[in-house]
Amino acid sequence: MPKGSLDDLRSFVAVARERSFTRAAGKLGVSQSALSQTIRQIEERLGVRLLTRTTRSVAPTEAGERLMRTVSVRLEEIEAELDALSELRDKPAGTVRITAGDHAIRSIVWPKLEKLVPLYPDINLEIVIDYGLTDIVAERYDAGIRLGEQVAKDMIAVRIGPDVRFAVVGSKSYFSGRALPRTPQDLIEHDCINLRLPTYGGTYAWEFEKNGRELNVHVEGQLVFNSIFQVLDAAVAGLGLAFVPEDIAAPHLAKGRLRRVLEDWCAPWSGYHLYYPHRRQSSPALAVLVDALRYRG
Repeated sequence: MPKGSLDDLRSFVAVARERSFTRAAGKLGVSQSALSQTIRQIEERLGVRLLTRTTRSVAPTEAGERLMRTVSVRLEEIEAELDALSELRDKPAGTVRITAGDHAIRSIVWPKLEKLVPLYPDINLEIVIDYGLTDIVAERYDAGIRLGEQVAKDMIAVRIGPDVRFAVVGSKSYFSGRALPRTPQDLIEHDCINLRLPTYGGTYAWEFEKNGRELNVHVEGQLVFNSIFQVLDAAVAGLGLAFVPEDIAAPHLAKGRLRRVLEDWCAPWSGYHLYYPHRRQSSPALAVLVDALRYRG
């Protein structure tokens, strides 16, 4: 088939989506007769009928449906790339929306952003703290930040931090008069501070691993929070055991305010990754952010 122009393909997609030559012509700003002629020329070049026409409606044929699914995505990518190239004439600009948990923001993202933001006054950042595994495409985020194991396989993922290890901790006052847990199963005898995960409609099951054996424990206790830092504060106050990233527990462990247990059951996890769908990779503003956050060991 001889190569057709992008405008021809845009014309076909418009008619197939609108299922009307009249509406499609209005959106494209062309005459209905010219649009009809364009579609006939495409069908002649391909040697296959793409649209079924009646006096009242227009509908894609099986071949038309297939072409529309493929071409519409490619056209969006091409248009996004052309927009991105236009933006590159000046400094990167625009708004980048990100969803992440508060630990990732405080420990990884913010220390780099406070240096980046003054350098790019035309980039606006919206950061939403969220413990749900949000669908970033459906919710119109440009990117998300999660631990490596939580990133969908069809996303572009860029590591932005080292491996993360969690720790089970409690205060000396909490452990006074209580037996120390020796295995994860022993946690059912303790007051544990829970973290709410909205995606699953429940609380987070503490995840353990030892010698290749994985074990998830649903713990119980009086307190449930939706922030890991509140969980930590409650543990320091002696109100129960907490399962938190070891980097935020470390200062309290060093000063003796907390004690660690089940350390041999806490294996490291793949660190935080920034992820985004393929269609967003051409955004100059996002590219600046990705480069700034990229983990370089």
